[in-house]
Amino acid sequence: MASPTTVARTVEFPDVSLYYEVRGDGPLIVLAGAPMSASDFAPLADLLATDHTVLTVDPRGHRASVLTDPHRDSTPALRGEDLARLIDHLGIGPAVVLGSSGGAVSALALLEAHPDLVTTVVAHEPPLIELLDDRAELRAGTHDMIASFRAGDVLGAFRKFFVQANIPLPEPVLEQMFGGDRDPAQLASERYWFDHELLGTVSWLPDLDTLRATPARIVIGIGVDSADQLCDRSSRALAAALGLAPTMFPGDHIGFVGDPSAFAAYLRGVLRGD
Repeated sequence: MASPTTVARTVEFPDVSLYYEVRGDGPLIVLAGAPMSASDFAPLADLLATDHTVLTVDPRGHRASVLTDPHRDSTPALRGEDLARLIDHLGIGPAVVLGSSGGAVSALALLEAHPDLVTTVVAHEPPLIELLDDRAELRAGTHDMIASFRAGDVLGAFRKFFVQANIPLPEPVLEQMFGGDRDPAQLASERYWFDHELLGTVSWLPDLDTLRATPARIVIGIGVDSADQLCDRSSRALAAALGLAPTMFPGDHIGFVGDPSAFAAYLRGVLRGD
């Protein structure tokens, strides 16, 4: 089967030029990451676009989404507002929104501020450390990894990140991923994430009363292979606070990258209510 046609566009707002891609036709699904970009969701988007309009986006400050002020922090509220702008811009909402990791935090912020634009939010592994009992230690660890990155120790910063996330990563793999000569665009994205996005994302506190009262459906997704990882713990804490049972998706923290076909099939079942 041929891949659906992808239409790539940029829309200008006073504070940001947002790059987005649209595929397919039908009810709108938004796939949101932070810092993961539109290209990271492309295989999943192609699969969903057989019967949906699928919107993917480079989040503000990353890749082709250029900020008017490159030093402005990216907060969940601002990223949620960007998603609202794009849904309004397309004019085919309300939407199902699947957010992954920091994008799950963006999706929850969108739901809090614009419940009329959303029918379902699938928050897949949001890293909300303030919901956890060891939040002070995790907060200090986040500051430490940011300090390491700013001091020029990129490998050290990512080593600390994966240790805190409880995602085992062998040293040769770490060095292959984050050492040596690397794509300048990826380096720029990482710098913006450490300098202006990471802390504000993980320390965001959802308005639980607002989320409990929303008419939209909320699904808290966790990868079956993410057991005991930081985002497994934070997702379970959020689900418990909202009185929900977590929904177990195939794969790990980025299961939609590892096996997009399995992830798409499972997501379709979740949206049907299977």
